[in-house]
Amino acid sequence: MSFELIFLFFAGFFGGVLNSVAGGGSFITFPALIFVGLPPIIANATNTFASCAGYMSGTYAFRKEIAANKAQLPLIITISVIGGIIGAWLLLKTPEVLFREAIPWLLLFASVLFVFGGKINAGLKKLAVNHQHASSIGSLLLVIVLLGIAIYGGFFNAGLGIITLIYLALAGHTNINTMNGLKLLISSAVSIIAITVFIYNDVIAWYQGTIVLCGTLAGGYIAANVSRKLPQAKVRYFVIFASIITTLYFFYDSYAS
Repeated sequence: MSFELIFLFFAGFFGGVLNSVAGGGSFITFPALIFVGLPPIIANATNTFASCAGYMSGTYAFRKEIAANKAQLPLIITISVIGGIIGAWLLLKTPEVLFREAIPWLLLFASVLFVFGGKINAGLKKLAVNHQHASSIGSLLLVIVLLGIAIYGGFFNAGLGIITLIYLALAGHTNINTMNGLKLLISSAVSIIAITVFIYNDVIAWYQGTIVLCGTLAGGYIAANVSRKLPQAKVRYFVIFASIITTLYFFYDSYAS
C-alpha cells in the first residue's frame, strides 16, 4: 500500500470530519492533492469531485426542508448551474502560472469567510427580518449575488458553503435547517455541473480523487455519529489555524520561493 494512497485517504477522512463538524475540509484536501504532485488546476478540479458526494448526501438528508421552499428551487438551481459552468470554464481558461499565484488569495478569501462568516451571517439575518419585503431591484441583486457565488464555486470550491450561507441570510432565510439544506443544494448543483465540464476536458485525477472521496465519506459518516461529543469550538479553532497555516504556506510558495 503506497504512501500516496494512505496520505490521501486520511486527508479525505480528516476533511470529511471537519466538513461534518465545523466546515473547512477543503483546507486539508486541496493542499493534500497538490502535495502528492497534482498541478493546481487539476488538484482544484479533483477536489471539487471529491467534495461533491458530501454535498449530495447532505442535500438528501435535508430534502424535507428543501421541499418546503420548492417555489424558489427552479431559479436557484438554474442560476447555480449557469454560474458553475462559467466558473469551471474560467478555471480551465486560466493559465496554470496565474492560477498558482491566485491560490493564496483565494485561500485568504475563504479563510476570512470562515473566521467572520458567522458574524456576517447574524448581521444579515437581522437585516433580513427588518426588510422582509424586498424590492424588485433587491431581488435582481440577489440573483446577481447568487450567480457570483456559483461562479466562485465552479472556479474554486473552498469556502463555497460559507459564502452560500451568507447569501441565504441576505435573501431573508432565518431557519438554520432550511439554510443548510439550500446551501447543500446550491453546492451540489454548482459542483455537479462543474465536474461535468471538468470531465469533458479530462482534468480530474480519478485515482487520487477517488481515494480522497472514500476518505471524505468515511470521515463524514463517523463524524455524524460522534459530532455531538466533539468540542465544536475547538474543532473550529483548529480549522482556523489550519487555514492560516495553509494560506501562509501558499503565499510563501508563490512569492518568496
